[in-house]
Amino acid sequence: MIDELDSKIIKLMKTVNERTLSRMNEPYQVATKTHFNDLVTSVDKENEQYIDDYLRRVDPDCQILSEEGLGTRDIKDVAGHVWIVDPIDGTLNFVKQRNYFGIMLALYIDGQPTLGYIMDSKNSRLYHGGPGRGVYVDDQKIEAPGNLDLRDGLIAISSPLILENEYHLPAVAESASGLRMYGSAAMEMIGMITGELVGYVSHLKPWDLAAGRAMAEELGLVVKSIDGTTPDVLSSNLVLIATRQASQDIAKIIG
Repeated sequence: MIDELDSKIIKLMKTVNERTLSRMNEPYQVATKTHFNDLVTSVDKENEQYIDDYLRRVDPDCQILSEEGLGTRDIKDVAGHVWIVDPIDGTLNFVKQRNYFGIMLALYIDGQPTLGYIMDSKNSRLYHGGPGRGVYVDDQKIEAPGNLDLRDGLIAISSPLILENEYHLPAVAESASGLRMYGSAAMEMIGMITGELVGYVSHLKPWDLAAGRAMAEELGLVVKSIDGTTPDVLSSNLVLIATRQASQDIAKIIG
């Protein structure tokens, strides 16, 4: 059943991305959520509705946790199939730059990551895989990133964490080869999966983390809350994704 679902979701992701790129060139509505730079568009909502409706057809007994609230209401536990949906990750980039955004989807079974999908939308490249399945970009298998230390690689840290000097993260950035801020968990997760980054730190909602975690752990990367605990599937977390060596280097700096 999982292989059949996987094939269907790969096709879904490609279809949704084609729709997204088409809608980007048409008029759409933009609204704010919690802050002037926390945006949602009519395209986000259209994508979410399309994805959620499809998931209900192909996996009728599932629960759906989706960013804009069109999925299952009041998910209390993660028993069975739980799909986690981010219809556009990096909506601010989608609106302002028309680039550097993605679509993310993940299946967790009984709370465990099973399948993850991240679409690099503008480049129409799909990263997908999960535990025991390997990780692929389209049809090409990805090798595990090298276990580089912090000083030999680039790190991505979300801007509020740097500006507010949380957990000594500016010092972490200074210890790396360089600091990057993409404004999209999808893009930063791809950076981790492909070895372009050795670390990524950000406050992440379930839909920001779920897909990337499924693939990162399969590739031997560390995925944990900043305090060292396992991230909760249903709640927000301050999360570190890193190579094992970079994770140890960061731990020494943040204490």
